[in-house]
Amino acid sequence: MRNYYLSLMAILFLAVVSCKKDQGEHEKTHTDANGFSYETFEDDPTGLRLYTLDNGLKVYLSQNNEEPKIQTLIAVRAGSTYDPADNTGLAHYLEHMVFKGTSKIGTQDWETEKVLLDSISDLYEKHKATTDPEEKKAIYRQIDSVSQEASKYSIANEYDKMVSSLGAEGTNAFTSNEQTVYVNKIPSNELDKWLTVESERFNELVLRLFHTELEAVYEEFNRGQDSDSRKQYYAVLEGLYPTHPYGTQTTLGKSEHLKNPSMVAIHNYHDKYYVPNNMAVILSGDLEFDTTIQKVNDAFGGYESKEVTHPTFPKEQPITAPIEKEVFGPTSESVYVAFRTDGVGSKDQKIVYLIDYILANSQAGLIDLDLNQKQKVQQASSFTNFDNDYGFHLLYGMPKADQSLEEVKDLLLAEVEKIKNGEFDDWLIEAVINDLKLSEIRQYENASSVAYAHMDAFIHFQDWQEVVDFTEDLKSITKEELVNYANENYKDNYVAVYKRLGEDPNITKVENPGITPVQLNRDKQSDFITEFNKTEAPALTPQYVDYEKAIKKEETENGLPVSYILNETNDLFNLYFIFDMGQDNDKKISLATGYLDYLGTDKYTPEELKQEFYKLGINYFVSSGSDQIYVGISGLKENLPKGLELLEHLWENAKPNQETYEKYVASIMKGRDDAKTQKGNILFNGLLNYGKYGEDSRLRNIYTEAELKALDPAELVEKVKDLRNFKQRVLYYGKDPDAAVAAVSEKHNVPSELKDYPEAKVYSEQDTGGNVYFVDYDMVQSEMVFLAKGDNFDAEEMAATQLFNTYFGSGLSSIVFQEIRESKSLAYSAYSSYQMASEMDKPNYTMAYIGTQANKMPQAVDAMMELMTNMPEAKEQFEAAKEATLKKIAADRITKTSIFWSYESLKDRGIDHDMRKEMYDAIKDMSFDDLQSFFDNNIKGQDYNVLVIGNKKDVDMQALQKLGEVKELDIDYLFNYEKKEDQDLKL
Repeated sequence: MRNYYLSLMAILFLAVVSCKKDQGEHEKTHTDANGFSYETFEDDPTGLRLYTLDNGLKVYLSQNNEEPKIQTLIAVRAGSTYDPADNTGLAHYLEHMVFKGTSKIGTQDWETEKVLLDSISDLYEKHKATTDPEEKKAIYRQIDSVSQEASKYSIANEYDKMVSSLGAEGTNAFTSNEQTVYVNKIPSNELDKWLTVESERFNELVLRLFHTELEAVYEEFNRGQDSDSRKQYYAVLEGLYPTHPYGTQTTLGKSEHLKNPSMVAIHNYHDKYYVPNNMAVILSGDLEFDTTIQKVNDAFGGYESKEVTHPTFPKEQPITAPIEKEVFGPTSESVYVAFRTDGVGSKDQKIVYLIDYILANSQAGLIDLDLNQKQKVQQASSFTNFDNDYGFHLLYGMPKADQSLEEVKDLLLAEVEKIKNGEFDDWLIEAVINDLKLSEIRQYENASSVAYAHMDAFIHFQDWQEVVDFTEDLKSITKEELVNYANENYKDNYVAVYKRLGEDPNITKVENPGITPVQLNRDKQSDFITEFNKTEAPALTPQYVDYEKAIKKEETENGLPVSYILNETNDLFNLYFIFDMGQDNDKKISLATGYLDYLGTDKYTPEELKQEFYKLGINYFVSSGSDQIYVGISGLKENLPKGLELLEHLWENAKPNQETYEKYVASIMKGRDDAKTQKGNILFNGLLNYGKYGEDSRLRNIYTEAELKALDPAELVEKVKDLRNFKQRVLYYGKDPDAAVAAVSEKHNVPSELKDYPEAKVYSEQDTGGNVYFVDYDMVQSEMVFLAKGDNFDAEEMAATQLFNTYFGSGLSSIVFQEIRESKSLAYSAYSSYQMASEMDKPNYTMAYIGTQANKMPQAVDAMMELMTNMPEAKEQFEAAKEATLKKIAADRITKTSIFWSYESLKDRGIDHDMRKEMYDAIKDMSFDDLQSFFDNNIKGQDYNVLVIGNKKDVDMQALQKLGEVKELDIDYLFNYEKKEDQDLKL
């Protein structure tokens, strides 16, 4: 459950961070071989070396040698909180423009281009100054004309081309309240070239291709208008912070400011905050400390520092009575209840953090057990967020059918009252702290997670020692302190925001002013990139997995096959029992595994069972998919025997309960109602499945409400218990595999003869072409997927597929992105890919996506279809894509449990070895003619089913009819959610 909220926070660019104190005695200062001073920190699991260059630039270095890659982050303490009040959205728009190059990157003739860019800047100032609508339009036509002329001297996407040529992954950036962060993950041998690019990029800001990127920001703003959760979240912030920028302005900005940008203001903001003493270079991965800091200093040490003063804001007045707000939209209803706290480094941060996990930890928190386990609400949880000035603690709930949002709010607040009354077990505090320690172990296994933790510390002015000590410091907090704090701070001082079904009367759509497509000049290159390409980094040697050696084989005493992989990193383990059957073999099995989560045994109530697992620090899981079922546990190796014993106890002794089952059915039905309000689910689940399978799909093969109610819950429990009688295999990842196998032999009892799986239902994928499936949905934008069924999976095409996707359809330097977004500004999001089947004898698919304003859709469709019919030939771009693909394979390492799961995926495709060697060798020898042949055979001339979701009153239905026969589908029909109580029961 908590994962949902962490994902939500990630989308909103928020992070849970730790307290700040003065530098402590546990920090040590050292000097390396080159004379650079750095700090280290006691008991630091990340092994951080923190450097401060002479110009104030912070450099965070940490090592992780699992793969030859380095996660890079360049962080700036500058975000939407510091946007001028009359230019909101500025920091975010600046983030977009930092990708456009400098006077050296992205230009053919800087002196000529600069004159035109200065003219464009002056025109934008005139545009901003006038209030006459007609005069604004006239000025914008001038801007468009001069921009078209300026584009003749620009070269689009040179930055993206360069980092792509390194084999970089995840190239992106994000802006939040107090941060703007630029992201790449690079092969470690490409560090020098990456530094060459970044030191030039951050040395200077050039606002080229400004108005086309502004169109992209308009699209992003309009996409935000379609996000009910974002609107609800912003309403919370408005209530919590009525006078602070946290609540008065958003990262995307106000529509009137987006429509009246100032290039001068953007330059001023950049000059103020993008200075070395307000920035950090964060590198985590396969690096050498002494040589790396020397290289970073060579690249960035020459930057000139400036005095930086971040704005301060008047203190918010206390909230003395509940503040209640409503937002409306088409998605499912929910309520947020938020309490304002002080920010990072405040005295109460640790206490609030601990209270939050006592309330909701996904297993044994008060909300988890009292509300979710007992099915008193459809869903509930909580999370915290701490920024520099303030933080908040937010409780979240979704109602059951016929339950009001006010009732959900009261139930959430009742759990807070239990904290205030001390109505929670004493052991829970220690268990929460142990759980957090386990989470830290998992987090710091990964170089990227380490880098983001260091980033948080920098943005929030944190002493890293305090981050290291944070969880341990929680031990000093007593139950009495928690109770006292809760009574003092959790009163009627909350903000409640009700998200209700209905039309939003406050939708603001930024209309595109209309632009002339700019020139990309993809056949040109700057002197900078010419010199850049002359430098060759030492090549990495690809490493391939010998699965026979990497996956060890064993057998339990009762004959179960065991595959195991040693964990050489820490003391965590994963244990899986795998059944190669699923919902396709038995329609009831997914119902049964879901029902098990709400049951107790003859020894434990459902709540007690969750508590026992949590005390052990063990997570258990029982899940089913279409063709596999997983039952297992994970946690600390020392608790494996007890955890397995508890799992087996549940497996053997689960007790059905009719009342619990009735609530479970009601929850399923409410979940269906909620699911059909989510546009992403409608498009990428409902429409996509319908486009492939038609009526007879796995998605539509579900029980009706009457059928669900008629099922015997005892039968479902027996389904789960009977699993142990079917063929199964074991996967173990951890230390001491002999002890793990012995524990399975002792505690997992199975009969000597295991049953074969029931025959699986087969769903036939239909031919595509000539159909346009449309769903009417209340939204600002419209979204479309083109889907074409291709030939069956062929391993020989894996290499060409990967190269094609890199060159043509995915990434910032791809053909599709350049043409549809960069040149024509027809969509914020557009991509295309050739998707290979996950199983042998199954078809591949060509898929393309466009998300844009409804009035742009016809032009965007034309642009996409032209590309899908006639692939542009850009030989330099092809060579760059080829080089990038080879470098990614060379830097790729399959480790830990990924070894097993990658082998499983290969076997599903009829392959018994690591295919990357064949792919690498094939790509090395590929020419553009080979790629063209692949395109002609697999992409060009395909017959598409077109899947569309949008507001019918805005979508050009006549334009859709040109693509095929338009069939408007009812959402209930799409998912087969009609109630069919009167039909014959088919159990």
